[in-house]
Amino acid sequence: MSDKKHLTEVRFDSFGFSEPILAGIRDAGFEYCTPIQAATLPPALAGEDVAGQAQTGTGKTAAFLLATLHHLEKHPPREGRRPNQPRALMLAPTRELAIQIEKDAKVLAGHTGHKIEVVYGGTGYEKQRAAVKEGVDILIGTPGRLIDYFKQKVFDLREIQVVVLDEADRMFDLGFIKDIRFLLRRCPPPQERLGMLFSATLSYRVTELAYEHMNNPKAIRIEPEQVTAEQIEETGYMTANEEKIPLLIGLLRQMQDARTIVFVNTKRAADEVWGYLEGNGIQAAVLSGDVPQKKRMSLLKRFTGGELDVLVATDVAARGLHIPDVTHVINYDLPEDAEDYVHRIGRTGRAGAKGKAISFACETYAFSLPDIEAYTGHAIPMQPVPRELLAQVDPSSRVRPKRKPRPNRGSRPSGSKGRQRTRGSSARRQQGRN
Repeated sequence: MSDKKHLTEVRFDSFGFSEPILAGIRDAGFEYCTPIQAATLPPALAGEDVAGQAQTGTGKTAAFLLATLHHLEKHPPREGRRPNQPRALMLAPTRELAIQIEKDAKVLAGHTGHKIEVVYGGTGYEKQRAAVKEGVDILIGTPGRLIDYFKQKVFDLREIQVVVLDEADRMFDLGFIKDIRFLLRRCPPPQERLGMLFSATLSYRVTELAYEHMNNPKAIRIEPEQVTAEQIEETGYMTANEEKIPLLIGLLRQMQDARTIVFVNTKRAADEVWGYLEGNGIQAAVLSGDVPQKKRMSLLKRFTGGELDVLVATDVAARGLHIPDVTHVINYDLPEDAEDYVHRIGRTGRAGAKGKAISFACETYAFSLPDIEAYTGHAIPMQPVPRELLAQVDPSSRVRPKRKPRPNRGSRPSGSKGRQRTRGSSARRQQGRN
């Protein structure tokens, strides 16, 4: 594995991990470190706080999990610690990322005896609450639900020995920073705990947060072009808006044994793309912010299991999701933020596998191309659309999503006079109650 360009020559067994931790590393199939792991593990294992810049898919989760396990092993809990006083707190901006951290933690910590729990909004309220109350060593979660349980005294943070803040820039974007500060201020002071922060960019606001709540953290930067350029083949087409659907269908029909994520900028575009794919014999699903948690997890399971070949996604899926073996990413819409381009194409080419990223520079979003190329430091090879790639698409072939019927609230008088009478009678009833 050492000849793979995404890995370094640094071996995990060179760090002096204990046998239980090494057993978890072997279970995960790890042998050589990625650049972010090789850079962050030495200071973190020595007890130094770390602020790391790294994209999703570069191995940062394993880095902070292994550093956490090592720290908890070297620093036993205080005598008298209660079971519902976690020793490590890991904060994530999205449910999907929290779930993925828990999944990785259970593999790497599988031989250590630590109890790991994850909490997140949208589902499982009582089940999660009971599990945390019963006892937890490593608590992983999204800020809202963590604060909810904390205020109910389901757990407290006075015995925290390690704090991890993952995708800190995303925490700002989603408005979680006030919640993050609330939780961090209820942990022991930074000098008494190990702190690790990871972010796609160490911007001024992220750096300020790190220095406010960490103990003089060491800044470590792994640049985006080091992450994506080697194993992802990037290409693009200069398209007219009306060519996008025919080109997309033509490309997808050419792909063999592919697992593809098609990124769009809006929910409306996601519904349109899904409708044309379904109407033209390509089974797909939509992953966007308004998809309920249970359905979202079901869709991801079907996609990763090979039941679905195409996922149409807004940027909710660009960060914090671990979707293995994605072969192609298609930017149906170029993102308006250059950073999002790197996050999107980072869904493919993970763990050293080859991947392809195809971008449509259309009349609406082509203005984003110069910013993306400046951010990544290289040009995306663009070409005109070959006529033979354009599929014949009947405009009436689009399938419309089924809408839930509105609840029947009983018959109402029709016409404006009827509505006036209804309002008047309501007002009279209210007066009667008063």
